[in-house]
Amino acid sequence: MDPHRTRHTLRTIAGFEAAKGLLALMAASGLLLFMHHDVHALTHRLAGHLHLNPATHLPHVLARIGQDIGVLDPRWLLAGTVVYAGFRFVEAFGLWHQRAWAEWLAAFSGGVYVPFEVVELLRHHGWLSAAALALNLLVVGFMVQALRARHRAALVASANLRGDHL
Repeated sequence: MDPHRTRHTLRTIAGFEAAKGLLALMAASGLLLFMHHDVHALTHRLAGHLHLNPATHLPHVLARIGQDIGVLDPRWLLAGTVVYAGFRFVEAFGLWHQRAWAEWLAAFSGGVYVPFEVVELLRHHGWLSAAALALNLLVVGFMVQALRARHRAALVASANLRGDHL
């Protein structure tokens, strides 16, 4: 693997992971802001403002979100978001600095989502589900490839220290 290209790709993935953490914090902040409001009425006003047909799927999704927000315990929402975002930021930091532990973490954490994304794709044959699965498989594949290259480089360095020739 080309070291310059690997570094660039790792930093791109690091930026993506940091963006996911930031997005989680922003979404949770937005939910916390609306927790003590009549969210059901707000979602109906939003649907009307966007001129959405009430018979279509999106207004029902907005109404469901409004109902679900009302039953959330803000402490659990905040704790879960902080843990998730912190995890993403730590992973992003490690990838940015090309740490092996971060590559392992990224491969594992990305691989965990693959079965769920496959099920989602089978249930809803949409381009978004396919894109999420493809992107995740690319990241996991790249991380595995980077870890293998790191392992090979360590073997060569070890052999060179011993005077062996591979």
